[in-house]
Amino acid sequence: MIAQTLSQLRQLKLTGMASALQTQQEQPGPYEGLSFAERLQLLVDQENQERQQRKQERLIRTAQFKLKAHAQGIDYQHPRGLQQSQMAALLQCDWIRKAQNLLLTGPCGSGKTYLACALGHQACLKEYSVRYVRLSRLILALTQAKADGSYGKLLKNLASFDLLIIDDWGLEPLKAATRNDLMEIMDDRHDQSATAILSQLPTDQWYQSIGDNTLADAILDRLMHNAHRINLKGESMRKKLNSLTQAEHLG
Repeated sequence: MIAQTLSQLRQLKLTGMASALQTQQEQPGPYEGLSFAERLQLLVDQENQERQQRKQERLIRTAQFKLKAHAQGIDYQHPRGLQQSQMAALLQCDWIRKAQNLLLTGPCGSGKTYLACALGHQACLKEYSVRYVRLSRLILALTQAKADGSYGKLLKNLASFDLLIIDDWGLEPLKAATRNDLMEIMDDRHDQSATAILSQLPTDQWYQSIGDNTLADAILDRLMHNAHRINLKGESMRKKLNSLTQAEHLG
């Protein structure tokens, strides 16, 4: 009977319950004193835990993070102006629930991408949907979508994520079509979902980098009015991480 029950649970894709039931059968000692309701609750708890873990893993895959980053790996020792209290608050992800934005600026190598991916990873663990994309890749995807007729579908998809992370903002001048595309994206997300922008340019130069006064006003107004800001400074962390001692060079 137990074998048949295990088979049916797996057919119903209740693999967590099946695993927990099999454990109870193979190691009966810890469960002998429990009531039927208590043992059943353990099965349900295991199923719920496995489903939650699978969802988190699926969200992380969908996010397509550039780096495998997590909150425990954030370096607070490197002198770059990163405030641990601010990061601790952001890692709670309440700003995502409130559809607020994050503007993360700093020089090349200051760790912007790692911080954003760590925040995104934490959001996935809290079961928020996240998507990471570099601006150049986003522009390419939008251009291709216009060509194959899937532009509206792509905009709808981008609007659906609880957190959209756009990296490498402002690296090159924007074309008119791109400005309009960004306006569509920001308008869809305004007060509906959170957006994180990563840029080497300080925020006071974003207006000029967009290139059109009217659209710059509209885009930045939607980004900045409810945004948290992190401005990193100092020497590149890549230089620190890649520096080798003389002995290491000789080795």
